[in-house]
Amino acid sequence: MNYIYNNLQFTSLRKKLRKNQTPAEIRLWSKLRNKQLFDLRFFRQYSIGSYILDFYCPQIRLAIEVDGGQHNSEALQQFDQKRTNFLNSQDIKVLRFWNNEVLQETTTVLEIINKAITPPHLPLR
Repeated sequence: MNYIYNNLQFTSLRKKLRKNQTPAEIRLWSKLRNKQLFDLRFFRQYSIGSYILDFYCPQIRLAIEVDGGQHNSEALQQFDQKRTNFLNSQDIKVLRFWNNEVLQETTTVLEIINKAITPPHLPLR
C-alpha cells in the first residue's frame, strides 16, 4: 500500500535525520516540541509523499523547513520549489528559514511562525 503520510519506506531515513539534526534544527525543535505553540503538536522529519519535512503540524497543515547554504544552488532551489508546489497542492503551507536565521534571529523566526498559526489560521474546535 502506498502511503502519502509517513510512508513506511522512509522510516529508517527519518530516524537517521532525527539523530543527525543541524544546530538550527535542534534550536527550532526546542521551541516547537511538547506543544509549546498554541498547544499544537509538531513532528520532526515527517514524510509527505516522497518528501521528508523538517517539521510538520498536521492539525493546521503547516510545514517548516530549515535550510543550509547548499539550498542556494540552482538545482536545490528547483527541488525546493517542486516540493513546495506539491505540498501546496495538498493544502499544506510551507515556511522556509535559513539556518543562520534560526540560530541568530530565533525570536524573529518564532514571531513569523506565530503569525502563521494564530487565529484565524487555527481551526475551530
